Amino acid sequence: MAKLLAMRFDLVTIFPEFFVGPLDHGILRRARETGLVEVHIQDLRVFTKDRHRSVDDRPFGGGEGMVLKPDPLFEAAEALLGHGLGSADQPVAPAPKTAIVLLSAAGKLFRQETARRYARLDRIIFLCGRYAGEEERVAEYLATEEICVGDYVLSGGELPAMLVIDAVTRLLPGALGNEASSQNESFSETLAAGDSSPVRAQPFDAQGKHVAPLQPGSQPASQLLLDFPHYTRPADFRGWKVPDVLIGGNHAEVANWRRAAALEKTQRNRPDLLLR
Repeated sequence: MAKLLAMRFDLVTIFPEFFVGPLDHGILRRARETGLVEVHIQDLRVFTKDRHRSVDDRPFGGGEGMVLKPDPLFEAAEALLGHGLGSADQPVAPAPKTAIVLLSAAGKLFRQETARRYARLDRIIFLCGRYAGEEERVAEYLATEEICVGDYVLSGGELPAMLVIDAVTRLLPGALGNEASSQNESFSETLAAGDSSPVRAQPFDAQGKHVAPLQPGSQPASQLLLDFPHYTRPADFRGWKVPDVLIGGNHAEVANWRRAAALEKTQRNRPDLLLR
């Protein structure tokens, strides 16, 4: 059954000019011209507060690179949605058929069944990450889903966002002209169930913040893991606090926490990596 309203894609990025070109060709161009989809681009720097329009800050606990701050990302999403998303005390979820997708190398793998699920939505807001990583509170409390497009690291989330938009658009009724085209191609088999995640391991405390150090030999050194969670200022954002261990200044504890947190996130988002 055809969608009655255009599907809306919102792209939150610090490089709005990146999308000049990819949106103007092929199936995506035709889908936009016929009103099948709408694409809106939002410059993240609009929601910064300092004169330098800074969107990033140094990571708590030390380390290389910079981390995108939570403030502008939350405010950008709220401006696009037209309502607040609450705080730790009173969280507010987006509409049922709206997804907020964080593009991140530490996310769940994007697959064709994910694209089919997204094609049933009314709206997707894409948060295009950059730098060393994205604030973990963005992944946990703003994004409804954290997605990666493969086992490699890119400079940012803009290109992955375009890949997802293309994959989803071509599944919309009317996008290809011949509906059978998307039903008889690679990855087209309907699975018995959609995306699933294993039961979360519990290396965190009751607040989901502090992780006990791994015991020697509990994880092979050569095993692939996702990146550990990143946090930056403010230390207390809407009641969601940075784990105490990252602020304490004990580098050994920080190292233990990061490895355990990376293992937990891998078990949650990419358990297949632990079987290789």
